[in-house]
Amino acid sequence: MSDATRDGGCRCGQVRFRVSAPPKVTMACHCRGCQQMTASAFSLSALFAAEDFEVTAGEPVIGGLHGATRHFFCPHCMSWMFTRPEGAEGFVNVRSTLFDDPSGLEPFMETMTSEKLPWASTPAVEGFAGFPQPADFGRLMAAYASR
Repeated sequence: MSDATRDGGCRCGQVRFRVSAPPKVTMACHCRGCQQMTASAFSLSALFAAEDFEVTAGEPVIGGLHGATRHFFCPHCMSWMFTRPEGAEGFVNVRSTLFDDPSGLEPFMETMTSEKLPWASTPAVEGFAGFPQPADFGRLMAAYASR
């Protein structure tokens, strides 16, 4: 395993995954959907190229959104594990806190701040009232990589 390899899994351990490269960017999402699915103020995630992500044990199931954006969960403990976002088919958005060692994955950007709870705060250096436009991601990933 390389220094960039990270393993993680759901709460019960039946579904495990591995990434083999550093994230492209890390984020917190403040949308109501994430608030409802996490029962928290925001969700935390790290974006990886799809080819750098693999499920190594178990079979995740689709939950949450079932359309073009698909949310994947453990079928036993129902942990929300990762998302395959619409319009970004080459990427997987993994819940940062599910890595065995989530250190170093604090959010670089935050999205949907228009729905942010007034008391919620993150250390993000970039913020968006909605979701970033696809054209923004090149700049965001370059800024994240250079930090």
